[in-house]
Amino acid sequence: MRPFPNELHLAFAVPGDLATPTGGYRYDRRIIQELQRLGWHVDVANIGDSFPFPTIAQRATALAILSAVPAGCPIVLDGLAFGAMPEACALRSRTPLIALVHQPLALHSGLDTTQTDVFRESERTALAAAAHVVVTSEATGRIVIADYDVPAQRVSVVRPGNDPVPSAPGSNDGIVRLLSIGSVVPGKGYDLLIAALVALADMPWRLTIAGDRTRNPAAAAQLDADIEAYGLGDRVNVLGAVPAERIIELYLASDIFVLASRFEGYGMALAEAIGHGLPVVSTRAGAIPDTVPADAGLLVAPDDTIALAQALRRLIGDPLERRRLATNARAAAAQLPTWQDSARLFAGAIQKIRFTAATASGKKA
Repeated sequence: MRPFPNELHLAFAVPGDLATPTGGYRYDRRIIQELQRLGWHVDVANIGDSFPFPTIAQRATALAILSAVPAGCPIVLDGLAFGAMPEACALRSRTPLIALVHQPLALHSGLDTTQTDVFRESERTALAAAAHVVVTSEATGRIVIADYDVPAQRVSVVRPGNDPVPSAPGSNDGIVRLLSIGSVVPGKGYDLLIAALVALADMPWRLTIAGDRTRNPAAAAQLDADIEAYGLGDRVNVLGAVPAERIIELYLASDIFVLASRFEGYGMALAEAIGHGLPVVSTRAGAIPDTVPADAGLLVAPDDTIALAQALRRLIGDPLERRRLATNARAAAAQLPTWQDSARLFAGAIQKIRFTAATASGKKA
């Protein structure tokens, strides 16, 4: 292995199994695949699945793995780990560090004030040591610049890509099928969604939820309890994590995509819904307004159950409005970036570091 910058060689540090069924891991997985197609040699390093709450021993193990990367070889470090181990900053003197921030750790739901403050300071320290920061949305970029003091010239926005997919035809049996996709964690707002649907008991809807139920057992248990308490067991189907081909089937069988998120660093499921030509009901949290065009969905304030119920009632009860938004979603889908587009932008961010390093080396000489 020749050291950077003599070839397109990169280490990509992932906190856990790259096959984990979440949007962040899928982003990492696809960017790695597309960089490889562009000719990059990418060494994937699993630095442990305990992040962002690693033990001291696990942090030491992760640092040892990163320290074994050849000097000069750039390391992309997923923010789920980078923000929680500022000691990785010690590596910046021997190799460029690239932070990949899907969502700042302090903005994850369910944290107490103390943990939020710890994450904010830890991530600020880590990002200060990064040669470059890649974010997955303009909204996240604004946050790391304004709240984490990262200079704008060290930030690149690389939105997730999209694959060509067929448009959802919509149902025709009088039942409006709602779909929500995302890990069952507090930030996805499933408690808000179920509460909103209780107010729509008079309307002809069915909801399917697809998402990993193992990431936050308490949130999964609460979702089950809410469905039972409100007597919605015959109208809400909770599937857990499902394979990619099944996800496509779910989109195609749906009429409305709904996500009650309290924050999204991008919202890949929302972009996928747009790609399938589905009208969207969601919130104005984080990057969602940047992801969902205004004429393709209805966005409400986060944590506003009444507004969420009103938006859902409007679309469930108005097929013409659903069709109008669906038409606009299909038009917007043509403007979404492909994964190839995203990989080229990601490679460009790394090349900025190569150019900066080469320029600095020339000045020293």
